[in-house]
This record gives sequence, structure tokens and C-alpha cells, in this order.
Amino acid sequence: MMAQEIFVSIDAGTSVIKSVAFDADGNLLASTAEANRYRKTADGGFEQDMTATWEKTAATVAAVLRRIPDAGRRVAALAVTGQGDGAWLVDRDNAPLGDAMLWLDTRAAGIVDALNANGARAAAYRFTGTALSACNQSAQLAYLKREQPQRLRRADCALHCKDWLYLNLTGVRATDPSEGVFTFGDFRSGEYADEVLEAFDLADCRRLLPPIVDGSRRTEPLTAAAAKLTGLKTGTPVSLGGVDVVCAALGGGVRPPGDAFGCSVIGTTGMHIKMETGVKNLELGDAVSGYTMLVPGAPDAAMRMQSNMSATLNLDWFAGLLAEAAAMFSAKGEGAEGAGGAAESLQRLDAAAAGAPPGDALFLPYIESGERGPFLNADARAQFSGLHSGIGIGALARAVYEGVALAARHCYQALGGAPREVRPVGGGARSRALCDIFAHALNARVSPAPGPEPGALGAGLLAAVAVGRFADLGEACRAWVEPHFDAAPGHAPDAALCAHYDRLFDAYLAAVEAAAPVWAKLAAVRRAGRTNAGDAGGGDAS
Repeated sequence: MMAQEIFVSIDAGTSVIKSVAFDADGNLLASTAEANRYRKTADGGFEQDMTATWEKTAATVAAVLRRIPDAGRRVAALAVTGQGDGAWLVDRDNAPLGDAMLWLDTRAAGIVDALNANGARAAAYRFTGTALSACNQSAQLAYLKREQPQRLRRADCALHCKDWLYLNLTGVRATDPSEGVFTFGDFRSGEYADEVLEAFDLADCRRLLPPIVDGSRRTEPLTAAAAKLTGLKTGTPVSLGGVDVVCAALGGGVRPPGDAFGCSVIGTTGMHIKMETGVKNLELGDAVSGYTMLVPGAPDAAMRMQSNMSATLNLDWFAGLLAEAAAMFSAKGEGAEGAGGAAESLQRLDAAAAGAPPGDALFLPYIESGERGPFLNADARAQFSGLHSGIGIGALARAVYEGVALAARHCYQALGGAPREVRPVGGGARSRALCDIFAHALNARVSPAPGPEPGALGAGLLAAVAVGRFADLGEACRAWVEPHFDAAPGHAPDAALCAHYDRLFDAYLAAVEAAAPVWAKLAAVRRAGRTNAGDAGGGDAS
């Protein structure tokens, strides 16, 4: 393969769609991004315009190519990854059947509760290795079957976001092993499992499931229509990547055989990942919790994941609170912008947390939408414990940071313990204070991925294998990813601090257990308050 050839990856997130170009050595050449919108419905729905998502994606590809001389003719392959879960339905002509249901959608929560109560959720877990939640496509199809049966009858295929984009690029319906199997399959066989569909009373939806395709082994040619929109050559090989979290872990330094490295995606939510080999003999444990996602390009490997709902959301909340307080108590009465705003407050928060003593207070980091990993409780809420008159802003800030790290430890505990090295990605990975606390709380070396755009890079790795740039995924990871870590310092755990965080984690677990009945009572109070406000003709009680 000639040195001037390049690889382009699409990473279609919920709010931002990116296209990123890499050279033949995996170095970033250029990237573009475009905002994408979704709408929230009154009944808990989150929906996104499928046509607009495709058009914005094509526009970002065209934009990134314009930044590189003669790029359209130099692209060796185009890769695509994107947000996970959700239901992106098309009819027999591949036209969208309304807006997509996103992973944020909670309308299927009642159905999930019922499937949990009757044992169907546990029965399916034995095959998928994934605990059903309202964000999963399976739950959403069950919701549509009950609430919008005519729409479901008109549907001819159920896709995910990246699958929808792949269809527009190639004209081929497909999903990848990571997403197809954790939703409806058996991770041991890598195929769909009728038992899962039957458990969820979705046997009649088997017709909607597209073929499962490994994008490291097979590409499809770009159509003439997509070439016109993107600026690429007709026939350019297109690789269907894994779901975004799998690609981010690959681009962030997790690679086969996988026993040495883990990955924490420290973003709005937190996703904590370990790679396991020997999937046919993988033991799941008794708890119905987390995800099991097969790894494209590594047929004997799966990524086990636990996801906590709120990670950097806790830091954003606390930083914004400080900015608001600074504005409120300013002698000049200036607004949050005059007081520095949340962005500047977050920078100061990092320094304050780093300088405060560890474990002076305890924070449970469930600031938004309850919790889903490693326990499921929609009523869970954030709280401080152990406050005293000597507590300052720095100690509170450190408690918030420690809460996020302890939630990560809780997730890794459910996966059998943290690996010896954790490689975080996402916005939180840029915080030296947070990474340092993670190292001590997990008793693991923490090495933030220094390379940009790990999700796009991970998808590009699979495409590079597919077109013969590398013999296999392991070789691709060693060439494109490992050199970044060789040149970057990490955060080493300190034995004394690790012992301190062992004790703090015991307190954390006790606080979670003790808080559960309080959360339930508070949820009932909030529901009653909203009802009373409505009866009284009050304003917005949300």
C-alpha cells in the first residue's frame, strides 16, 4: 500500500458527527464536526431525524476531504462507527420510518421492569451477556409492538445509527458483531439467538434483523450517489466498524489478547471495559448486569463493560454550581460569565481537588437519571456524606472526583477487578487530578490515551485490516496505537493511598446500600409534588 494513501473514519455521536482522516501510519491529518439535533418528547422519548443525520454525515466527509490535497483519490477505505443502541427503522425501499429512537429513550422502562419480573431479562442474559435496559433496541421494538404496531408492521429492517449510515454509503443492510449480538444474539456463537427473541416476545421481529458483518474482514463499495455527496470515488471500500464504545476502546489502547489493559470512557457517562478472550467459555456470574460485546477482528474476544450513568456530569454540575454561587455573591452582582463561567470554574476545580486531602467527605455520583451499572436503580440520586464545618470547596471538589472514581471501581469489581493498567478516554481523561485519583482508587496504572479521536481511530484500525494494510487487529493496534503510549507518562498508584481508598470504597458501598430506601421515598415525594403542583395549576414542576 502506497504511503500517500489515507483512511477516513465517520464517528456519528448523539450530538456531534465527526469525520476524521488518518495517514497510513495512523496519524491524524484532519477532522471536521457538525452538530446533530435530537428532540425530547413529553413521555420520555428521545428521537433523531434519520435523513438529517445522513446528510450531516455526508457533509462532514466532504468537509474533511477538502482539507487534504487530492484526498478523494487517496482514500484507501472509509470506516463508520456511531452511537449505540436505539431503533433506526426503514421500510422495504430503505426509507426511514419516522425518526430514530435513541439510546436516551426511556419509554420502554415499564416493559423492561415487566421482563425483569417475569424472568425473561435473566433468560436472555444467558445468551447476550447484556442486561436489558430501556435503551436497547430489543426493548424499544417491544415498546413499538405495543404502542405503534402499524409502524412496526411497515418496517422492513431494524438498524442502529452506524448501520443506517452504512446503508446510505453502500446500499447494503448490515450490523456488526458487537452491536447485533449483544442485542439479540448468543456471544458464544456470534449469531442471532431465537431464544432471545422468544424471551422478549419478539419472534415475529426476526425478519427485521440485518446480516451480521465483520468490518475487518469485508468491505462494500461506495455507491455513486454517496460518492457524489461525499467527494469520494465511487467504489471506495467501506468498512462497517463496531459500535462507538468498542471502537473507542480499541483506539484508546485495549487490544487482543486483552488481559493487560482496560479502558474507562470518562465522558458524560462512564463506561468501564475489560477485554476477555475464550468467549465460548466465558463465565458471566449471577448478577444480571452490564454488557458483553464481541470484538470485530478478534473472533475469540469480547469486551465486558459496566456503565455508570453520570461521570463528568457530576464535575460539570459542581463547577456550574460554583460559578452560579460566585455570581450570586459577587459584590458587583455580575453574571456567571463575569465570574468566570463554568469552564473556568472547572479548571479551578481541578486544582482545588488536587490540593485537598483524600477522603474528607464521601460523594455518591448519581447526579442524573439514576444508575444502571453495576446496579440498576432509576431513583438513585447524588449525595454528600460526612460533611463538617471544616469542609472547604477543595474537599468537596475532591469528594466529587473521588465519587466518580469509586463508581468506576464499583463497575470494575463487577467485572472481576481492575486490570493492571487502565487507559481512559473522553473529556475526563484530560484531568490530571481525576486520572491520579483513578490510579489510587483502582490500584492500577492509569495512562490516558494521548492520541485524539480514539473512536474514529478504532474504526480506522478495522478498515485498515479489511483492505490488507495489516494482517490482523493486533498488528494494527501495535502499529497505530501503542507508539502513543510509549511516549506518554502515566499515573502510578501509591500504596498508602490505595489502602486509604480501599477503606473509602467500603464506606461507599455501605452508603449505596443505605441510600436505596431513602431514594425510593424521595422519588415518591417528587411524584406527589408534581401531582399536587398540577392539581393546583402550578407552573413547571420538572
